[in-house]
Amino acid sequence: MGILDSLLGRSRPKQPDLDALFQVPSAALTLLTELGMTPVGQGSVCYRAATGAGFDRAGDELRGLLALDPTLSVTTSVDAFGYTWTVVETGDGADSDVSTLCTALHTVNSALEAQGFGPGLLCTVVGFETSEGQRVGLVYLYKQGTFYPFAPVPGANAHDPRRDSVLELRMRDALAGELRLEKDLQRWLAVWDAPGL
Repeated sequence: MGILDSLLGRSRPKQPDLDALFQVPSAALTLLTELGMTPVGQGSVCYRAATGAGFDRAGDELRGLLALDPTLSVTTSVDAFGYTWTVVETGDGADSDVSTLCTALHTVNSALEAQGFGPGLLCTVVGFETSEGQRVGLVYLYKQGTFYPFAPVPGANAHDPRRDSVLELRMRDALAGELRLEKDLQRWLAVWDAPGL
């Protein structure tokens, strides 16, 4: 940052720390021991897709990289708001490998970033399930470099927006020593109908 930027009050945006995704397996153990939550074996990366040959080439490279691991299932979908979700699955519950999942999600983010599409990255969601069967997500905000919990009430969606705020706060408290959590609750955005939730 230059002197002129300092004088005018401009600041550089925070740089994402994609390596923070590698802290999720440790956080998963904490969620299991403290709250009885298990990983669902599914995670997803949400981004605004671009058009053109460059983006298509990046997608081809990404699929080629992920195809190297035969234990992964990778699909892509577009939600009602026009955002693209690359969904990675490794298995269910006890059979899921959170480390492999997080490595694959890191690969998706890194591949898009390396091809110049980082500004289109929005978030990464890793799915968990409570002992009662409620699905919750651990959300990584790409532009902030922080995590937050998202716990929709079963059956809730964008038209019926109910969240389990108590569970979200319990997750936040359990993970306070594990992850860099988003302190501004206004940024705890709802990711309704995210794959895995």
